[in-house]
Amino acid sequence: MKHVLTLYLFIALMAFPFAVSAEEETIMLGEVVVTATRYEELISEVPAHVTVITKEEIQNSPAQNIPELLRTVTGIHVNDIAGNNRNYTVDLRGFGETASSNTLVLVDGRRINQADLSGVDWTEIPLERVERIEIIRGGRGSVLYGDNASGGVINIITREGAPLKGGGKLAAGSYDTFKGSAFIDASYDDLSLSLTGKYLTSDGYRDNSATEAKDIGLNLLYEITENLQVHFSTGYHKDNTGLPGALKESDFSAGASRTDTTHPDDYADIEDYYFKIAPEISFLKDSLFKIDMSFRKRAFLSYASGDFGHFTGDSDIHTVIISPQILFKHSIGKAKNILSLGIDYIQSDNDIINESLFFGDSSIGIFDLKKEDFGFYLHDEINIGEIFYLSGGYRHDRADFTFNPGIPDKTDMSEESYTTGINYTFYQQSYIYCSFSRSFRYPLLDELYSFFTNTVNTDLTPQTSDNYEFGIRYYFNDNLYAHLNLFRIDTDHEIIFNPLTYNNENLDGKTRRDGIEISLSAKPIDWFTVKGSYTYLKAEIKEGIFQGQSIPNVPAHKIDVYVLTYPGKGFIVTLNGVYVGKRPFISDFLNEYGNQDSYIILNSKIQYRWKSFTAFLDINNLTNEEYSEFGVIGGFPLEKSFYPSPRINFLAGVSMEF
Repeated sequence: MKHVLTLYLFIALMAFPFAVSAEEETIMLGEVVVTATRYEELISEVPAHVTVITKEEIQNSPAQNIPELLRTVTGIHVNDIAGNNRNYTVDLRGFGETASSNTLVLVDGRRINQADLSGVDWTEIPLERVERIEIIRGGRGSVLYGDNASGGVINIITREGAPLKGGGKLAAGSYDTFKGSAFIDASYDDLSLSLTGKYLTSDGYRDNSATEAKDIGLNLLYEITENLQVHFSTGYHKDNTGLPGALKESDFSAGASRTDTTHPDDYADIEDYYFKIAPEISFLKDSLFKIDMSFRKRAFLSYASGDFGHFTGDSDIHTVIISPQILFKHSIGKAKNILSLGIDYIQSDNDIINESLFFGDSSIGIFDLKKEDFGFYLHDEINIGEIFYLSGGYRHDRADFTFNPGIPDKTDMSEESYTTGINYTFYQQSYIYCSFSRSFRYPLLDELYSFFTNTVNTDLTPQTSDNYEFGIRYYFNDNLYAHLNLFRIDTDHEIIFNPLTYNNENLDGKTRRDGIEISLSAKPIDWFTVKGSYTYLKAEIKEGIFQGQSIPNVPAHKIDVYVLTYPGKGFIVTLNGVYVGKRPFISDFLNEYGNQDSYIILNSKIQYRWKSFTAFLDINNLTNEEYSEFGVIGGFPLEKSFYPSPRINFLAGVSMEF
């Protein structure tokens, strides 16, 4: 371990006199986002805490996938469950075990949250295909996108075509990991394309955690006329992965090691593909009409075993999305106005075959579950003198659920969301903002439906959240800024799985999340950049049988640090670290079992670049910390259970562009 740290410090410090400034861009005061309003605008115009992860930051990060990249972002808590770069939870704003249902994830504006408990598949888009990632915290995204945006929105934006360029990457490392990827970008007259492919295989940190994944993606842009262009994208993903499961305290007492599994036969096989087409027409100078249309099919086959018996689930879910939007840009006197109107139609059809053996009783069930969601929204923004930005929006949404078989065989729900906010630019690019948003989340298909009794829980209702936000970002100069954000989220009838009754339920009354997010970014000299953040989050159940208890798996304290250096002679060294504080175990709503331990993780990336050639070494968990990111109360009888996280591990490789 000492030799690894010595090597890192040597490379990081050598040749500082030769440091170069051309390789690192300055902090961009004019960063733009499209997620906050479904059209491009400056970050300083959005009344929310916004983060943009750029292409350069992605290239310089030791992260192997999108969740690892999000791990060191302010206010995001990431859990690697199996230790094989495959199964993750990503929690924005402290929703704990229901994080995947309360964080809306988009790819190029297309939602990838599933209508069932499978949530978000973070491997659908490999990191090699990503151009940038936009993170909009808080509930204002509910107006524009509807369901699932209680904690915020993460929009993954993929790379588009460019002048002819290609490249590839090969890497190998710990746990017999091998990765290969390639891309080609091209453009000709009015047509541009970007084609990417990736292959990954790894044995994983634990027994029965091996994974093999294949990906291919294509983006096309065709400019038919000056006022008409068509975007087309598609992607295909397939993987086969072992599921090692949790290790209970009694397993460790019986002599189990951290890499063992008590579920040697559990697995998940996934095949997922989508198509999206989006014609876009401009009119009246800057006004715009576009319609996004997409189809996705996801096949999921899994086997799980435990004290109860075993279960095999074979599920196909088809999702169709049609989203027309019209954007009017005009002026009211000296004030600029942007009005956005849109409709979202989403249909999800889930065909399921379940085979189970529970406590000696076997059964086979065939089910067809559907959700149709229809919403319309309007959002308006007024810009007064490039100083004041007033914004507001409203959405009405309705969801129809059908179940076959089912008693009853259908139910429906409707909700409204709204938002209002103000931004004031008070010194150069420095700005202050405040906002209020109402968001909502519908129950998921398999939260409403019982596969054991074929009945629908008609008592389960949507949850709603009121989000209050206040923040200030101050630029001391072009290379130094600080950001302070305060928020409160009050949620009524939050949907959880109650471990006392073994049912999905609405909590009685209110839950509250109070938070402080502080971040700093500085580039004091050309060859050195440092970023850091601190998140304090108090997530508490305010009423009902769990009154006064902390929400499981939500740390009160989180610290993130990112350092980038250019020591010269073609070397680039990145170091990032995260501290995650103590938090209750998953399912421990009574807080009876104590807390999961806190941990500190340091990761590093060392690169050497020469012309179009790059060699790199990623070192994860530099200090060889022994820890578990994810802990649950489970088993029969109930006890503490852990998903051990990987010890120090390496990935080395080369890449080239031409």
